[in-house]
Amino acid sequence: MPDVVAEDLRVLFCGINPGLLSAETGHHFARPGNRFWPVLHRAGLTPRQLRPDEQFELLEYGLGITNVVARPSASAAELTRDELREGGRRLVALVERYRPRRLAVAGIGAYRTAFGEPKATIGRQSRTIGDTGVWVLPNPSGLNAGWSLAALTEEYGRLRQVSEHPSG
Repeated sequence: MPDVVAEDLRVLFCGINPGLLSAETGHHFARPGNRFWPVLHRAGLTPRQLRPDEQFELLEYGLGITNVVARPSASAAELTRDELREGGRRLVALVERYRPRRLAVAGIGAYRTAFGEPKATIGRQSRTIGDTGVWVLPNPSGLNAGWSLAALTEEYGRLRQVSEHPSG
């Protein structure tokens, strides 16, 4: 899976790991039931709803995408704690290299394990990576039925509001 990344992004989104369809196509959040692309648009982060094959257009809006773990799987539940912790270290190195204003990890469980913060909650974290603020967002997977499209949009919208301001 290629990282969609450049220096000084407003937000670097981070999925847990690629699903099998994403790995096959080379496009992040490629599964049709995934709500990432609709939520980005509804939250005002993109001017229109992009398709997974348009992922590199995110760079035009100061956005990027990576994953905690590069290994594809049918379910994130297949990942080991060691893979997630190693992914957290890789993610810190990536953020230190590209210095986005915000890192937004889409998946609370993956964040808690990768960063050793078992009590983390959704939203802005006290942790920073250099000058990069860290956020945790709900996983937009269609399998995450606990979060409606409206609730996801609201959380991603909060991130958009602060990402528009360099000090937010």
